[in-house]
Amino acid sequence: MTNSIGEIRDADFLFVIGSNTSEAHPIIAMEMKRAVKRGATMVVADPRAIWMSTIAEKHLQLKLGSDVWLLNAMAHVIIEEGLVDQTFIDTHTEGYEAVRDAVAKYTPEEAEKVCGVSAEDIRWTARKYATTEKAGIYYTLGITEHSHGTDNVYALANLVLMTGHLGKPSSGMNPLRGQNNVQGANDAGATPIFLPGYQRVDDPEVHAKYEKSWGVKLDDKPGLNLNEMMKTMGKTIKGVFVMGEDIVLSEPNVSKLEEALNNIEFMVVQEPFLNETTRFADVVFPAAVFAEKEGTFANSERRVQRVRKGVEPPAGARADWEILCDLAKACGADWRFENTAQVYDEMVRDAPKFAGMSHARIDAESHEGKTGLQWPCPTPDHPGTTYLHEGGVLRGKGLFQPVDYRPPMELADEHYELLLSTGRTLYHYNAATQTRRETGLHAKQDRAFVEIHPRDAKMRGIDHGDTVRVSTRRGAIEAHAMVSRQVRKGCLWMPLHFAEARANLLTNDAGDPVTGTAEYKVCAAKVERVGVAKDASTAYPGSDYHVSGPRPGDTDLSTNASA
Repeated sequence: MTNSIGEIRDADFLFVIGSNTSEAHPIIAMEMKRAVKRGATMVVADPRAIWMSTIAEKHLQLKLGSDVWLLNAMAHVIIEEGLVDQTFIDTHTEGYEAVRDAVAKYTPEEAEKVCGVSAEDIRWTARKYATTEKAGIYYTLGITEHSHGTDNVYALANLVLMTGHLGKPSSGMNPLRGQNNVQGANDAGATPIFLPGYQRVDDPEVHAKYEKSWGVKLDDKPGLNLNEMMKTMGKTIKGVFVMGEDIVLSEPNVSKLEEALNNIEFMVVQEPFLNETTRFADVVFPAAVFAEKEGTFANSERRVQRVRKGVEPPAGARADWEILCDLAKACGADWRFENTAQVYDEMVRDAPKFAGMSHARIDAESHEGKTGLQWPCPTPDHPGTTYLHEGGVLRGKGLFQPVDYRPPMELADEHYELLLSTGRTLYHYNAATQTRRETGLHAKQDRAFVEIHPRDAKMRGIDHGDTVRVSTRRGAIEAHAMVSRQVRKGCLWMPLHFAEARANLLTNDAGDPVTGTAEYKVCAAKVERVGVAKDASTAYPGSDYHVSGPRPGDTDLSTNASA
């Protein structure tokens, strides 16, 4: 995230794409609401009608998987109408000409045919974004969870670079992290290509530095990404250690994964609660939850904050670092960490981005009422970095990346005539291992559901609250129908939280060629009624924003005109 959460309230233009912010990131959504209330313009690009689209100036309800067409068409308009920041391009970037040539064919009129957003709205959005000084882009998994997710990110970055919306407040390119401390996990090197501080494992200097620092021989080849690991489970991977992830609920094409888990030789799961994945474990280590341990969290805006124990863990449960240290000692490693401060300081010791962020400094600043430090923070007297790329792009020159549209790996056909997408809701979190144990949240949302457009429902004899079977080429599940205009005609949408109706039995494990991220957001599906609602009036609406009746401009459902 190039900029900070607090800067959102001062932005004048917010382009929110692939992010159901009010449900997945409600605190960040509050800052967006403040900005709009102050007078900022918001544009939401999302295949669904979400709560954020109700306060947006425009809702670009694009077709599933057509993001590159929309974004390249916006770039086309900005270039065609001379709205680029040529000084920024000449001074701080390279490769602009390749993008200029690539987007020449992506006219708004052609884009309208592919992505379903009017040429007029594309032009208006492009002009507004390019000509507004404080303009920020905010995105999350709706952009990245595609087989072409990297292309989507490149296309967004091209918009940022050609308009010069970088290196200044309330602008930039802002991915919103999907889980608590996932930023911190990446910072610490929990990726297949980086050591701590985003230093590549195949960089000879970095490799030599860490071999000397840690006193062990290290592999200098990048490892497998998550999607590759799942596909080789039970084959080249014979043992697996799962920590803080219910992979049997969260990974795509999970029936294939379950078959693989039955073929591995040994599996350890480290979790606070038993879940779907622990059914396959040989050993379960009971771990403490966040309120029961010490340490640090790093959030979306690169801010590292102290976390202090509020209560003691129950008997037998321990902090993750303690379990891992004892396991390492049992395997013959001489790990002598006595507390989380020592662990953290070892992590930042050899990482230039974090070198000024000792555990003691973060602890002292939090006692003074400050809220942690944002990296890069290279020296002990450095104040931290509120926004990145001030005075110039960190890598030297910002690299434009031309991208061409590639369709999703699966499209609707005569056998699976709808497109299914998945996501999160306000009331539950990821695999819902914790949230479905809380009675208040369970009362708010106690069952799995699938959103279906009224026309698609009528064609299939489905009423609100009916039990339906949703099928893809990978499997089938049953859920309650939520007849709603939140989704486009021809589309379905489901949350991923429910073990009894696992949406990821259905999703496609085809991965992005660069990151391996699976295509959770688009797969071909069909739906049929299997049970009649006992009382449709009590069928849970599911979301924090629900559209069941006609909206302005909709035609009668009995006609063939498009809604």
